[in-house]
Amino acid sequence: MSFLQLLWFVLIGVLFAGFFFLDGFDYGVGMATVTLSSDEAERDQMVRTIGPVWDGNEVWLITAGGAMFASFPFWYASLFSGYYLILMLVLVGLIIRGVSFEFRKRSPMPQKRIWDWALGIGSFMAPFFLGVMFISMIQGMPIDANGNFHATFFDYINWFSVVGGVALTLLTYLHGLNYIALKTAGDIRQRANNVAQFLYWVLYVGLIVFALMLIFMTDFMKVHPVATIVMLVVMVVLTIIAQVAAIKGKELTAFIASGLTLVALVGLLFIGLFPRVLISSISPRYDLLIQNASSTQYTLTVMTIATCCLLPFVLAYTIWAYWIFRKRIAMPVITEAK
Repeated sequence: MSFLQLLWFVLIGVLFAGFFFLDGFDYGVGMATVTLSSDEAERDQMVRTIGPVWDGNEVWLITAGGAMFASFPFWYASLFSGYYLILMLVLVGLIIRGVSFEFRKRSPMPQKRIWDWALGIGSFMAPFFLGVMFISMIQGMPIDANGNFHATFFDYINWFSVVGGVALTLLTYLHGLNYIALKTAGDIRQRANNVAQFLYWVLYVGLIVFALMLIFMTDFMKVHPVATIVMLVVMVVLTIIAQVAAIKGKELTAFIASGLTLVALVGLLFIGLFPRVLISSISPRYDLLIQNASSTQYTLTVMTIATCCLLPFVLAYTIWAYWIFRKRIAMPVITEAK
């Protein structure tokens, strides 16, 4: 395994971590529009908190997929073909979620509620099915020597993958509640904080169940026992920090801690996979490894140079956008569209 192969494996993990940190609260806010709001004014208020940034946040997912295609084409080919239907459901969620922003803004009041539900359902679908995909992937899938999947329904949908999907959905929902508390003024701010404080107790139970299933249903404790335990402990500690911060009204700390919990989850999954990118349940000989799934050294070198040149501009623009829209969003005045 070369340095550039390892570097791009880490970079893809970083891209997914950045995606879940940034787009994670988008999903949480979207779910909150149908679970937390009491009227249309509050729904508008919540949507305005993510309006300037949600589409930019989703670029991290596209970039992660593009980077995987260029740096690990065999990983990309096996993953995207094997998870075609699940990724299609993720895409459907992203589409109905994306169009809901524009249609709800232009629809008259009776129809506006339809697009509120489209936003909520799409925001639920994306993290749930992404969680199902990642967790079934670390369990191991029936992959043959050519990297082809021979999976049944229950290889994708089983107790562990469903728990993973629910856990990721809950984590993004909590992240979104912390963002709402950070970015809004008025009643919705305190309500989001109160609901988050309650849901953290649910999350503790979920983390215990997830950790036990991870230990007994994957080989993570066999291949990386210390790192697995450390990352699980980090997730619990970050969750405690987020809950304590929410109780004390330190909204920025709670938001950062909940986002870092998602980052730690991605780190746990990628550390457990290493040095593999896909695990075969048929035979370890058919595992897809970093060293034989990557592009050529020349391709990785060109990509690294391009990334070093472009990344500072992307990061600078992202920071600038969040700085410009840093103020809290007050309750809007509702006017019926004509």
